[in-house]
Amino acid sequence: MTLNETMAPGLRARPAPHEKPIRNPKRLGHWLSYLLGVLVLVFAVRFFVVNPRWEWPTIGSWLFSKRVLSGLLNTVLITVVSTVAGLLAGLVVAAFRLSRFAVLRTMAAAYVWVIRATPGLVLILFVYFLAALVPTLSLGLPFAEPVLEVPTNHVISQFSAAVLGLSAYLGAYSAEIFRGGVLSIHPGQFEACHALGLSPWRTYTKVVGPQIVRVITPSLANEVVTMFKNTSLVSVIGYVELLTTVQLVYSQNFKTIPMLTVAVIWYLVLTSLAMFGQSRLEKRFGRGFTRRSVRSASGDAEREDGHG
Repeated sequence: MTLNETMAPGLRARPAPHEKPIRNPKRLGHWLSYLLGVLVLVFAVRFFVVNPRWEWPTIGSWLFSKRVLSGLLNTVLITVVSTVAGLLAGLVVAAFRLSRFAVLRTMAAAYVWVIRATPGLVLILFVYFLAALVPTLSLGLPFAEPVLEVPTNHVISQFSAAVLGLSAYLGAYSAEIFRGGVLSIHPGQFEACHALGLSPWRTYTKVVGPQIVRVITPSLANEVVTMFKNTSLVSVIGYVELLTTVQLVYSQNFKTIPMLTVAVIWYLVLTSLAMFGQSRLEKRFGRGFTRRSVRSASGDAEREDGHG
């Protein structure tokens, strides 16, 4: 029985007059967050919609124009080619970094050091003006007559300079991501595969490969998203991608902000698609490795320790 049930009818325990009801601080925080969200929304509507200087009709007329879509296609093209070449280069460099041969490790470390220390814009310009340093590209044995000689300017075009610069830039960063993924695997797994008689190829493709992919997917996807934005750097060498296209347009119609907004919208679309692909890959390779499974596994381990 409670205290109120034992007391006479009509008499109930009352709180002391000096006591005040306790307010939930979480509810106050929710209301403040809602208020902040409303203020941000009002500011955004006023800044983006009400402000006539954005010139949304101009943005709409140029968003799907042939010139802009052509520049967008070139952006996607150099992104795809540079990403594939950069990832392949990163795999090779990572293999060299993990090699047991000191010469290969030193060469790979020097490549990563130089590329990571050089800004991407400087790297693209250096490749584009390579003819000033190497007038001709030759193929043959050292100290012998070259089998093939080609002027460097015939090989290094705007497109090839953009691809070489961006892929070399991505190769250095992806190499470290690949190397980190391999180092994240416990050495015991490699020893177990070797004890079972598995070849290195089957070890990587069947056992440790899926685990490495799960670890490196977020970082590699972030590099791909960055690659979409880094394509704007090639505008300095005159390659007609998305940013170069809008620059050429606003140099003629003087609609600087609307045309830059067109570029921003398309960059948002491209990066959003890349981020969607990233989330799908993370779900695909993250099966069985969710936080809940990790917590349950740790809880089982603690219970086993307690029973022990």
